[in-house]
Amino acid sequence: MKEFITACPRNCYSTCSFRVFTEDGKVKRILPYRDNLATPEGPCIKGLSYLEREFSPSRILYPHKRTEKGAFIRISWEEAFSTISQKLLEAREKHGPHSVLFYKGSGHSGLSNDIASLFWKTFGGATTTYGNLCWPAGLEAVRLTLGDVRHNVPWDLANAQLIIMWGKNPAETNVQEMIHVDIAKKNGAKLVVIDPRRTPTADKADILVRPYPGTDAALALAVAKLIIDKGLADHEFIDKYVSGFEKFAASLEISPEQAAKITGIPAENIEQLALMIGQSRAVTIVAGFGLQRYTNGGQTIRSILSIPVITGMIGRKGCGFNYANLQGYIFDAVKEPLCYYPDHELDKPFRREISMAKFGTDFFSLREPGIEVAWIERGNPVTQLPGSKEVKRALHSVPFKVVVDQFITDTAAMADIILPAKGLFEQADVVSSYWHPYVQYKPAVIDPPGEVKPESEIYFELARRMNMEAAIISPAAYDEWLLNRISGTGGFSREELFRAPVIPDQAEQTAFRERDFTTPSGMIELFSETAEKLWGVNPLPSYTPPDDFGETDLPFRLMTPNIASRIHSQFGNLEVIRGVVEPPAWEMSPSDARRLGIRSGDRIRVYNSSGEVTGKVRVTARTKKGSLVFPNGIWLDEGGGVNDLITPAETDMGYGAAFHNTRVGAEKESA
Repeated sequence: MKEFITACPRNCYSTCSFRVFTEDGKVKRILPYRDNLATPEGPCIKGLSYLEREFSPSRILYPHKRTEKGAFIRISWEEAFSTISQKLLEAREKHGPHSVLFYKGSGHSGLSNDIASLFWKTFGGATTTYGNLCWPAGLEAVRLTLGDVRHNVPWDLANAQLIIMWGKNPAETNVQEMIHVDIAKKNGAKLVVIDPRRTPTADKADILVRPYPGTDAALALAVAKLIIDKGLADHEFIDKYVSGFEKFAASLEISPEQAAKITGIPAENIEQLALMIGQSRAVTIVAGFGLQRYTNGGQTIRSILSIPVITGMIGRKGCGFNYANLQGYIFDAVKEPLCYYPDHELDKPFRREISMAKFGTDFFSLREPGIEVAWIERGNPVTQLPGSKEVKRALHSVPFKVVVDQFITDTAAMADIILPAKGLFEQADVVSSYWHPYVQYKPAVIDPPGEVKPESEIYFELARRMNMEAAIISPAAYDEWLLNRISGTGGFSREELFRAPVIPDQAEQTAFRERDFTTPSGMIELFSETAEKLWGVNPLPSYTPPDDFGETDLPFRLMTPNIASRIHSQFGNLEVIRGVVEPPAWEMSPSDARRLGIRSGDRIRVYNSSGEVTGKVRVTARTKKGSLVFPNGIWLDEGGGVNDLITPAETDMGYGAAFHNTRVGAEKESA
């Protein structure tokens, strides 16, 4: 057997390193790579399922086209390239390059994705999307406050005395983080989980705090006020490094009793939380992405971040605010969300953009030209975008659609031509994590099965037929291109990177240890004029209730969290996953179920003004009264469609998607 060290390129915190063993052109084993300090125990069930994913009988191995009767039949690459290039050239000639939609998701990361952008720039431009479904409100909130988005290395959690998991469930979505939480607990640390749901992470907590969804900012500001009022703020740190503290302190009018009415958390528990934080010598707050997927999401993150700021927990071991860590993103010229700033000129002539969060609405608002051709890769917008009914209607209206994927997803099922996408093991690449600082080389370890081609080769072959090949990387030159792509970046040895994951020299074990805050004032900014100027929000962290979009009469707040068995809409179709995971079900609290006469196993109808979805219900005390929970990423053929109910709307900053604002009603489905 041959052994390689590789990394998972999916949209996941962990970006695990692991060892892979091949024999006779096939991957035979996957084992941990213990020298990555962030992920020493190796990949989760999804990572282990690559053994099936690579050779799944349902994987797309050849180009396919849709027949007039709607079925897909295999075609040659020559037919696929000829048809697609002709459609692209015709659309550009008749309507201009903006008549082509280039939609890219985040399903497969790596520097090789640069070649896609190079192709579309050479084409003359395209209509693209702006914003992000995942994390941008929180990214912008951290950047406005600290200047950069970084945090201490994951294994620094072992130095914490108090860990607060605020809206994050790493036991399912970042399992390797629990390694470091467990070490901290063995060292005597306390774990507090703040989440409306009782998650598997909460099962390990010393204290579980369950606010109503979307009210986290009210809780955070009440805690901050108590810390200040009880004399527990670190004024020495504040005087040296914090701008706007006096204005912030003066703005805090929310008492524990008022916060209790908003959040559903008893006032005495809020006081207990404030004392725990204020009296601890080393506090790390770990904030999840879900709690910023509201119309008040950016201000929520700013409010929570104020707590480690006023207690002086920034720039110290065992301390800090862990949201995202972009220290490994050393190859990016511009880091999200700077490209959203009004004065940023990146690619303005190239792009005509529509909001990812409001895709369907913006699509039908486009001025001439309309969309004649859609190219979709690394994503499944039919399942994942808010307001998916409008998304489907938008894509149905496009005369010609190409989808590049490994499987026939809900989006691929709408394509006119499906092209097979590469797998993890089939092309060399370089990937980074948004949780740990490692940069990782991902070698090609086997040849692609069937007639699968890497996307870079697909683009080259199209470019060759469109007289654009001079600007696109040829397959023979790809490895040299990748080497050149990383050669202008300092902080690590290329030879070392090709042997094993590396931490660049410039990465900090303890973020902000030099108190180097790249805000306009050069200090931590609790008062941010930039926030007001760019986003029209209060320059101070503040709480406003999440927008109900006129549906205040509906009793449930809908939540669509990630779960352990899939990354959004990926992996759930694999047999190894389906064999160990219960089928998806709507989760409802016992008190709500009693009120509606519903029992576990019943089928329910969930509805609002946008539509309705039906499915089985699971009654569980893990769900808070007034919440209805269904995992995101469930395909239509397994009972999905939950995004039909979600109103397309953006977060208060960063152009994120406000998934969790949605209110719904529910009733037992009539026989």
